[in-house]
Amino acid sequence: MPKTKFQEVIFTIMMVLVMVYAMVVYNISMDKGGLENQVFLLAFGELGIMGVIGFVLEMLIAGPLAKKLAFRLVTPGENKPIIVILAISAMTVCVMCPMMSLVATVLFKGVDSQLIAKWIQITVVNFPMALCWQIFFAGPLVRMIFGRIFPEK
Repeated sequence: MPKTKFQEVIFTIMMVLVMVYAMVVYNISMDKGGLENQVFLLAFGELGIMGVIGFVLEMLIAGPLAKKLAFRLVTPGENKPIIVILAISAMTVCVMCPMMSLVATVLFKGVDSQLIAKWIQITVVNFPMALCWQIFFAGPLVRMIFGRIFPEK
């Protein structure tokens, strides 16, 4: 896990790229009615804007809030590290998913009288994917790569 502000920024960039890319692929495939090879390329087109927005939201809002919420449930040093990691990861999804779904709704579905309904629907559809992707794939992958870049001493 990150020990310095620099490491925190690097970790966040890595996590945001992996999470946002997967969620963009997921959402495009949902709009197209299924996953097709071209979706993987189309997702790169949205990754730039959604990645920047995800990074800013994570650094300024979701990261601090997720830790605050997680630390109401677990205590670092008292609970096993995996439990702390899972609590922070789950709370991050709980905070980021509605925010990023709102951004995606506004950017890709437009602002109209159905904005709230569209946002809720997109959030509900995205949440299970985001949680499973974070807990089972993105989180372990990014922590493994991060651990190789910044080995513990």
